[in-house]
Amino acid sequence: MGSDSGDNGNQNGSDDGGSGDQWSCCNDDQTLFILLYIAFIALAMITWKTLIAKPMRLMSTFLHEMSHACACWFTGGDVYNIEVYDNEGGVTRYAGGCRSLIIPAGYCGVSVWSMIFVILSGGRRTATVAASVLTGALLLALCYSPNKTLVYISLAYALINCICIYIEWWVYTPLLQFLILFYGVCVGIFAIADISDDTIFRTIEHSDAYACYKEVWPCCLPKCIGIQWAIFAICCQLLGIWIALAEMSDECQDSTWWGCLADGDGVDWGDHEWDFEGFWEQASQNMEWGGGDGGN
Repeated sequence: MGSDSGDNGNQNGSDDGGSGDQWSCCNDDQTLFILLYIAFIALAMITWKTLIAKPMRLMSTFLHEMSHACACWFTGGDVYNIEVYDNEGGVTRYAGGCRSLIIPAGYCGVSVWSMIFVILSGGRRTATVAASVLTGALLLALCYSPNKTLVYISLAYALINCICIYIEWWVYTPLLQFLILFYGVCVGIFAIADISDDTIFRTIEHSDAYACYKEVWPCCLPKCIGIQWAIFAICCQLLGIWIALAEMSDECQDSTWWGCLADGDGVDWGDHEWDFEGFWEQASQNMEWGGGDGGN
């Protein structure tokens, strides 16, 4: 088994015994990914304060509040209410849990969500997983006394995601990958902008950064906390880009989902190849549907 792993590593062009972190740039898939990423960044920055981007800003607020809720659940607390307001604010009411993790989970959680969307946009199946998880989170929020705005957001985005999943697998591909990348870029840019606006350029008494200053890190001023969160958000975006590009490289075409980021004989995840099929390859098969072997 060990010799087989080494042979596969050599076939992938590695000179150091099959190290999985050797990958090249830029093939057609990677080039399209980079161009789309730049285009979506430009779109997000141009429309950030306009009515056009309001649905995505509300999505970013929802993910912020859902991150608070997830941190509460993971630390043994109970969530009573999740709300998103039309002014792009929100609140999560809960009891118990670890406040030291729940308070910073809002902005940090949005950054992680955006990174995951960017990473999973590189493959048809992974994009489907991302859309399904997001839809599940949107519908889950309806169980926690949502206000009217959150109900509208949850139902609208859940419907959009389900329609795009259907179109992706039965009508045309790669629509879903573009949608998930759009989510990842816009949510990531809005998270960085909100962190800067709410915690660095000004200090709001009821902000998460101020709460962290009062209850978690009294030795660290709110603006300093905001700077740390902004750096974290930027790093998440850069890491998401790096992983997505690595998974779409030529060297990773025959590798498992984890194999290209780990050593040549790393985790095999049950030998299931969550390979990133790439944008162009799926476009060339845009009338095919169903088959689980689409990545080969």
